[in-house]
Amino acid sequence: MQTIQIIGLGAGDIEQLSLGLYRTLTKTKQKIFTRTLDHPVIRTLEEESVRFESFDRVYEAHDQFEDVYQVIVEQLVAAASEEDVLYCVPGHPMLAERTVQLLLEQTAVTVKILGGQSYLDDLFTALKLDPIEGFSFIDATAFSRQELNYHQHQVFCQVYDQMIASELKLTLLEDLPSDYPVTIVEAVGTSEERMETVELALLDQAVELSNLTSVYLTKVAPEYLNHQFDALRDIIYQLRAPGGCPWDQKQTHTSLRGHLLEEAYELIDAIDALDDDHMVEELGDVLLQVMLHSQIGEDEGYFTIDDVIRGLTEKMIRRHPHVFGDVEVDSEEDVIVNWQKIKQAEKGKAEDQDQPFARIPKSSSALLKGKEVIKILDGQAQLPDKEIVIRELDQQLKHLQRATSEEEKAQSYGALLVATLTLARYDKVNLELALTGALNEVIKHSD
Repeated sequence: MQTIQIIGLGAGDIEQLSLGLYRTLTKTKQKIFTRTLDHPVIRTLEEESVRFESFDRVYEAHDQFEDVYQVIVEQLVAAASEEDVLYCVPGHPMLAERTVQLLLEQTAVTVKILGGQSYLDDLFTALKLDPIEGFSFIDATAFSRQELNYHQHQVFCQVYDQMIASELKLTLLEDLPSDYPVTIVEAVGTSEERMETVELALLDQAVELSNLTSVYLTKVAPEYLNHQFDALRDIIYQLRAPGGCPWDQKQTHTSLRGHLLEEAYELIDAIDALDDDHMVEELGDVLLQVMLHSQIGEDEGYFTIDDVIRGLTEKMIRRHPHVFGDVEVDSEEDVIVNWQKIKQAEKGKAEDQDQPFARIPKSSSALLKGKEVIKILDGQAQLPDKEIVIRELDQQLKHLQRATSEEEKAQSYGALLVATLTLARYDKVNLELALTGALNEVIKHSD
């Protein structure tokens, strides 16, 4: 089996290359491939008549970096199937070098790492950074916002050009202000080493970028991270901790019930008013109730917000097999049918078949409870036909007109409401919203 030997060229000039690697490159009879010619060591070796075959043309032919790396690996493996070859990469082969990882995963040819100097030592020296404080090394061509940890120092490598710098900038701007300082590090450890700190908004405009460019972001102060979940969780913890807020410390699950209802209704008002700013505020107030209940559960040793989030996440995955699994659906109705089947399996057949009404919250309003009762009866195919319901409405109105006692009137009103709930089920009308809208119209015309 033929072999691909991989050499790291370091982050800087020829002085960083070990004597052994220098001799290998200058004396070898093997074909030498390099991921890119844009490196000071390559330029120096070319002056000494060392010839390289680069993959720069592959970058020009593809829009996605992963496609570039796959093509490079395929061509290297094809070349190595005939003879041993050398492959050169910037820095150290095992540091942020995707093509090396792909080569190590394949089994068609043998891969041998000959070494190379990592630029991290020079980087830490230039930045005066001790990585023990917490450090993340991130490939700027392949990361997501969720991977970022602003509580640590972060270095983004492979900021080749303006496009990558722009993508990095836009991602960071989702969390940080436009004037937040970032440091651009160029050719660290070489005679051309250069560092410049600029505002984040100017990251893709302020300086010329190259194959040797990295971007450094120091630990971010807590006041810039108030939009992140951990900040909220810490605030709620402090409110109920010793030395916190006396009101929050006294709250219980029971005492907060009314607050949750109140905040939910205020959110509905904001939604009905199409007031986005008010919705943001009221959604925050509802979230506060969730956080307080979760903190109380943690204080009492029963559950935490992690349990709440885990349960919700796993439920969403289970109940959306058409998204996270291989189930196929053709319509919204299919989704609802699947949801109910999965929910029934989760709750257990005994509960759903023998006590179908037990799952209706006891504290629900009569209107919401009625809606759920009708829904269950519909699922059991126990609802009368729509025409029968309409006749029932007419009959109950006549009964109400003839009723003389309060008990008779109450029974007629109750039957009227049940019939109305049933008819609304057929017509797919939410009576809670319908009644709210009608009352709002009454209030508006009365003012």
